[in-house]
Amino acid sequence: MTDLALTPLTGTLLLLVMLFCGRQFRENWKLQAPGWEARAWIYGLPAAVSFFALALIPLQIN
Repeated sequence: MTDLALTPLTGTLLLLVMLFCGRQFRENWKLQAPGWEARAWIYGLPAAVSFFALALIPLQIN
C-alpha cells in the first residue's frame, strides 16, 4: 500500500464527482422535498469519499 497514488485522470474524475454530488446534496438539503434525506445520503456519501480521497491520497506526477 506504499504505492498508493492518484493519477491526474483519477484525480480529475474524483473532483468532478465531488462537485456534482456536492451540488446535488446542497440542492436536496435546501429544498427538503419529500424523501430528501435518502437523496442527501445518496449524493453526500460519494461527495465525502471523493473529498477525503483527494485530500489524503497523493497525486502521482510524472
